[in-house]
Amino acid sequence: MTNSWTDIKNADLVWIMGGNAAEAHPCGFKWVTEAKAERGAKLMVVDPRFNRSAAVADHYAPIRSGSDITFLSGVINYLLTNDKIHKEYVRNFTNAAFIVRDDFEFNEGLFSGYDESKRSYDRSTWEYKFGPDGFAIRDMTLQDPRCVFQLMKKHFAQYTPELVERVSGTPKDKFLKVAEWVASTANGERAMTIMYALGWTQHTHGAQNIRCAAMIQLLCGNIGIPGGGVNALRGHSNVQGITDVGTLTAAIPGYLALPTEQEPTLESHLAKRTFKPLTPNQTSYWQNYRKFYVSFLKSQFGANATKENEFGYNYLPKLDGIYDCIKMFDLMHQGKTTGLLCQGFNPLMAIPNTNKSREALSKLKFLVSMD
Repeated sequence: MTNSWTDIKNADLVWIMGGNAAEAHPCGFKWVTEAKAERGAKLMVVDPRFNRSAAVADHYAPIRSGSDITFLSGVINYLLTNDKIHKEYVRNFTNAAFIVRDDFEFNEGLFSGYDESKRSYDRSTWEYKFGPDGFAIRDMTLQDPRCVFQLMKKHFAQYTPELVERVSGTPKDKFLKVAEWVASTANGERAMTIMYALGWTQHTHGAQNIRCAAMIQLLCGNIGIPGGGVNALRGHSNVQGITDVGTLTAAIPGYLALPTEQEPTLESHLAKRTFKPLTPNQTSYWQNYRKFYVSFLKSQFGANATKENEFGYNYLPKLDGIYDCIKMFDLMHQGKTTGLLCQGFNPLMAIPNTNKSREALSKLKFLVSMD
């Protein structure tokens, strides 16, 4: 989560979308209740179902399953076209003023650099323009047609309230009420928090859903303030804690990356993660990545971690791929993984492509389900 559960009590507006906090997170939901009782906060819910969260909301807007991107893009367009943004925050604490290369473009649903044969992008055209001092060029007036802000306005202009209604099925008046309430927090005086769960995460365009929410909060200046943020709702500590303690397949404790086979030396790993400031005097938490990594290695290997042996970097396993749940079930489907111990997890409800997952489970030599 961007902020803690308890911080939700500081919000003036709570937006639940892609989740059902009142039912799935009743202990955490008490902070929404406290915000409403103590601060007079408003709660709005956007969901295909009139769920328990919607039942206690001040405003409920129905939406067709899968149309979240259109709805969120409509809110972004509303903020941009009506000039309902926190200008000082956007200008100074986002990349809105940065000038993008002239060869970047977006046509008929595709950005420049798309390779159809590889089904992937060469993102070199997406880079910023850099001046002779090595820093990104910015237009602090946000008027340059090639600045991020103007490119955003052009990109999201198509997402009118009428389009949102046609694609998402949300009545125009209900959508506009959501957009207006969001805009009411773009002033540095009121704070909004966005709460989501697996309704966004386990989605074909899950990352894009969450990125859209982040853009909305950045436009409103709702990141890094009490009662703000984009908060993934976690049911218990091991879901978020898995990233803290390093039990993700591609991570080690402290949100550090596990080395890959293409990174045989410590320097080759760190070189890919060296912080390069885009503006003068820019700072970043991750500019300390090198220090964090060496500190971790010393904590693991003690006196055996020396500068001469790269602090024991060679002792770490080297990753040859990402072994997430989707990959795991693909390997099961191929017959390469033949057993599964399943605890606190219902893969047929949580893994995309239920039919493939069912076939994968049927190919196992053993399956132990603890529930």
